[in-house]
Amino acid sequence: MQIGIFTVGDVTPDPTTGRTPTEHERIKATVEIAKKAEEVGLDVFATGEHHNPPFIASAPTTTLAYIGAQTERIVLSTATTLITTDDPVLIAEDYAKLQHLTDGRVDLMMGRGNTGPVYPWFGKDIRQGINLAIENYALLHRLWREDVVDWEGRFRTPLHGFTATPRPLDGVPPFVWHGSIRSPEIAEQAAYYGDGFFHNHIFWPPAHTEQMVRLYRERFEHYGHGPADSAIVGLGGQFFMRRNSQDAINEFRPYFDNAPVYGHGPSLEEFTEGTPLTVGSPQQVLERTLSIRDYVGHYQRQLFLVDHAGLPLKTVLEQLDLLGEILPDLRKGFAEGRPSHVPDAPTHASLVAAAGGAKDSTVYAEADAATGTSDRDLHDPEVAKVLEGEL
Repeated sequence: MQIGIFTVGDVTPDPTTGRTPTEHERIKATVEIAKKAEEVGLDVFATGEHHNPPFIASAPTTTLAYIGAQTERIVLSTATTLITTDDPVLIAEDYAKLQHLTDGRVDLMMGRGNTGPVYPWFGKDIRQGINLAIENYALLHRLWREDVVDWEGRFRTPLHGFTATPRPLDGVPPFVWHGSIRSPEIAEQAAYYGDGFFHNHIFWPPAHTEQMVRLYRERFEHYGHGPADSAIVGLGGQFFMRRNSQDAINEFRPYFDNAPVYGHGPSLEEFTEGTPLTVGSPQQVLERTLSIRDYVGHYQRQLFLVDHAGLPLKTVLEQLDLLGEILPDLRKGFAEGRPSHVPDAPTHASLVAAAGGAKDSTVYAEADAATGTSDRDLHDPEVAKVLEGEL
C-alpha cells in the first residue's frame, strides 16, 4: 500500500491573517512539503497541473525533477497530467527524461483537469474532451512501447517513422493511473489498458466512489487482466489533525469556510459527514481512512490533500508530522486481511521484474550529422519536400 500526499498548488489567502503568499513562496513551499513527506516515511508525492492563476502547478516535470534531485526514495507523480491538452509526443519525451533523472521514481496520473478555458488556450475543443483523452493516450501508449511509430488521428498531425527520445528507462514505461471523479469512460479506459484507476475521493459521497471503482474493477476483469479485486485502485482524500479533535475543528473551520472549491457551501460538519474529509484527532483520521476499504475493497494507493485553502507552510509540515506518527498503524491496518493475490502498487522495480529484467532501450539510429535526419524520415513526404528545397 502506497500512502502519500498530493498538491493542487493553489495560491490562496490565509483567512486568519488575510495574507496571500507570493508565487515564489508557494513554489518553494511545495518543495519543502515534498521533502518533508519523504522524511516522515511517505511513499508518494504528487503535483497537479494547472495553467492559470491562482495556481503554481504548471511545468510539473520541472517541479518533480527539482524535488527528485533533493530526495532519494519517494515516488514522484503527477496528480493530473492533462492528456487532453498536452501533446502526447511531449509527454512521452518529458516523462521518460524524468524517469531517467530519478532512476525510475516517477509515474503519471492522466486526467482532463477542471479548468474549462485551458482547452482553447492550447488550441483544443472542450467538447472533445473525452475523445481527446482516449486518442492522445492511445498514441502515448504506443510511443513508449514502439521504437518507431506511424500514426494518424483526428486531433494532431500524423507521425511517420517517429521515435520518441529518450526511450523509457530499462525498457519499461512509467506506470500510468487514469484519474477521474465522474467519468465512466475514463474508468473504462484504465481497465482496457490494465492501468491504474485513481478516483479523487474528496468531493463525492462514498456511494459514488464505490460505483466508479466497481465499474473499473469489473471492466478490468472483462479485459482479461485478472480478477476484479486485483485491479489497481488509488484514492484521494483529505484531513486536518490536531491532538485534540475540537482543536482541529476550530483551527480548520476558517480555512474550510473560505476554501476556493467548497467554501461558502455546505458546513464543515455536513461535508465531513458526506465525504471522506476527516477533521479531528490522529486516531479519528486513522479509523476513518481504514474504513474506506469497507466500500472499495483493498486498494493500492492513498493520497491526501494537505496544503490547500491557504494553510501556512508551518501548519502543513505539522500535519505531515502527525501523519508520520500514525503511518505504521495505517500500514498495519491496510495489510490486515489483504488476500495474497491482491498486488501492491506497481513500482519501476516491479515493472522491470515483470518484464523479465532491465534492458538498454536506447535507439542507436544512424542520422545525418548536420540535420539529425535518418533515412526513414525521407518516407515522410512533407519532410522530403523540405530536404529537397521544395518548401
